[in-house]
Amino acid sequence: MPDRSPEDSRSGDELVAQRAFLRQVIDLNPSFIFAKDRAGRFTLVNQAVAENYGTTVEDLVGKTDADFNSSPEQVEHFRRDDLEVMDTRREKVIPEEVITDASGRQRHLHTIKRPIVGPDGVANQVLGVAIDITARKRLEEQLAQAQKMEAVGRLAGGVAHDFNNLLTVILGSVELLLDGLEPGHPVQPNAEEIRKAAERAAMLTRQLLAFSRKQILEPSVLDLNRVVLDGTRMLRHLISEDIELVTLAEAHGASVKADPTQLTQVILNLAINARDAMPHGGTLAIRTVNTSFDEAYVATHPGVAPGDYVTIAVSDTGHGIPPEVLPHIFEPFFTTKPPGLGTGLGLATSYGIVEQSGGHITLESEPGRGTTFFVHLPCVGDGDGESGSRAAGPRGGQETILLVEDEEMVRAVASSSLRAKGFRVLEAANGQEALAVAEAHRGPIHLLVTDVVLPQMGGVELAARLVRTRPDTRVLYTSGYTQEPVVLQRASGGEGTFLPKPYVGETLTRRVRELLDGPAR
Repeated sequence: MPDRSPEDSRSGDELVAQRAFLRQVIDLNPSFIFAKDRAGRFTLVNQAVAENYGTTVEDLVGKTDADFNSSPEQVEHFRRDDLEVMDTRREKVIPEEVITDASGRQRHLHTIKRPIVGPDGVANQVLGVAIDITARKRLEEQLAQAQKMEAVGRLAGGVAHDFNNLLTVILGSVELLLDGLEPGHPVQPNAEEIRKAAERAAMLTRQLLAFSRKQILEPSVLDLNRVVLDGTRMLRHLISEDIELVTLAEAHGASVKADPTQLTQVILNLAINARDAMPHGGTLAIRTVNTSFDEAYVATHPGVAPGDYVTIAVSDTGHGIPPEVLPHIFEPFFTTKPPGLGTGLGLATSYGIVEQSGGHITLESEPGRGTTFFVHLPCVGDGDGESGSRAAGPRGGQETILLVEDEEMVRAVASSSLRAKGFRVLEAANGQEALAVAEAHRGPIHLLVTDVVLPQMGGVELAARLVRTRPDTRVLYTSGYTQEPVVLQRASGGEGTFLPKPYVGETLTRRVRELLDGPAR
């Protein structure tokens, strides 16, 4: 056998080096690169494909998708596309296809397949390059869900706003009716039923406003550990004896800024939901932990800001939530409970309260293995904590009140309630009309009661202009909801106080009396 020349040795070494280089190029590529023959056998794969199937490149070559994939439907789909590309000798782009990896998880791929044509002009192999779009797909689904929730929230807020005006009229009118009836009057029971029904309807609108993040919150700096411990004391009366309640307040520096009443409602909603998932008993665990979210987390969770959070985790050992239900879990009026056992507003309300408080809510669930809801609220510095509310009787008076409300029926009921208590009432339907009424009135105007959202001129601008010329006038804002955060902050802050709709005359006159008797600004 003749010896190899130096030139042959160099050519052989260069060929080996070139093959090693090309092997490294395809193995370093994060995309799935593969080639298959007409029998469906892999003739070439890179490291990404092998890792997906939980094997090695060497073991995968010569095998088929069926040897590693437990889904016959997926295998048949791959086989059909491969043969189409080879038979037509045309490229095929598959915008999205699903494969199952070695751990059993589904991964979404964007795949391009091209025919490999041999020297004889026949395509007996196919080349495929697939990009893993699982993360992008998940982000798109989250964004679509967030947009859907936002749209539903706007609808819910608008419905609640209109209903609050109607309920203010109903509640105010029935209160005036009851005040004018002698005890034992035959109409009294019917009027009481109207009042109770209207109050139940008002509760539903408050839940809709909570979901749509358009309710008025009264936030203060809270110790979340304390809120959880106080809330679980109430829970013991709401869960059955065969459910073990475990509370772990493990967060340190657990100060958050939220409305204490609404935050307690979130805990109760989640806990009651967990209770209902365990009809035969189990364990309900509520714990607080510290959490930090980095830029990587924020990139996959739209609307979340990076930073330090305090998390409430509410876990149950119940039946879990089916995957097809998860995308709808926070939608209002969606419920899997039997008729009469749930309104479908508990989780929707919790979602809205948490979002409006600057946090977000997530969950993990597996059918048959329970569910955990995570309420993440931003950490804040320590503050004064909760403040108590001042009680005041609904006394009347003789002061002059400028009442501004564009809904005629609401204005009529509110005016009647105030006049019944002895107040002098000036009325206007919008901001411009209110300024004209104030300019024509020669005496003092002790209090401005105005809706926040008015035609021509909003309530906040009206109050600012009126107070410039009448600095002693105090302000009470009312509204079914407010859309603008600045308006909401000013309406519930230093320029006045706030009375949410719907309200009854007793509540209105009490708040008016509190403002008139309070310290001057």
